[in-house]
Amino acid sequence: NLNNTTAEYSLNKNGSIRVENRGYNIKKEKWTKAVGKAKFVKEDDIAMLKVSFFGPFYAGYNVIAIDPNYTYALVAGKNLKFLWILSRDTTIPDEIKPQYLKIAEEIGYNTSNLLWVKHNKNK
Repeated sequence: NLNNTTAEYSLNKNGSIRVENRGYNIKKEKWTKAVGKAKFVKEDDIAMLKVSFFGPFYAGYNVIAIDPNYTYALVAGKNLKFLWILSRDTTIPDEIKPQYLKIAEEIGYNTSNLLWVKHNKNK
């Protein structure tokens, strides 16, 4: 029930990554946020992380494609149910979207199930 979603990442003092997700709940008509943490699974130069918003429970967060300017990223979860295309902008250009969808489909994702988030509100 969220649109206008954003994710902000910052480094915690202990080396983990602070993750703050925000979005506008269209049913409750109010802004909501969730704060969690991410940790690298292996080395900190390998984009394979685990993310937790609920205590000791972690989910996979794996960057599988990124553009040279770090503007767009394709992120896969621990299985074929979770996939995100992240953008530093509120839109994804028409030349980027099909490239990332093709990568996801080649891995086995059903991209017809993706939800495309609207960005039509100011915080």
